[in-house]
Amino acid sequence: MAYKVILTGKVRKQIETLSRSAWARVRIAIDGLETDPRPPGAVKMKGPFDTWRIRVGVYRVLYVIEDERLVVLVVNVGHRREVYR
Repeated sequence: MAYKVILTGKVRKQIETLSRSAWARVRIAIDGLETDPRPPGAVKMKGPFDTWRIRVGVYRVLYVIEDERLVVLVVNVGHRREVYR
């Protein structure tokens, strides 16, 4: 079952600030969420929302999985020191 990956408007703006090489690595990780939304190394974050995190070098991708709709909503992409703020 393939999931549909949706990027929020905030994420689209964050992507514009990444270098080409960083975006290439992040894009590969995001594309992989279509087939496996819980890849090895993915961590379910604590908190009121069902948010997951994957590491891509010094960058982090935060996303929410909606299994009933087969949707992965990417809510934040950025450098590790800025993404959790």
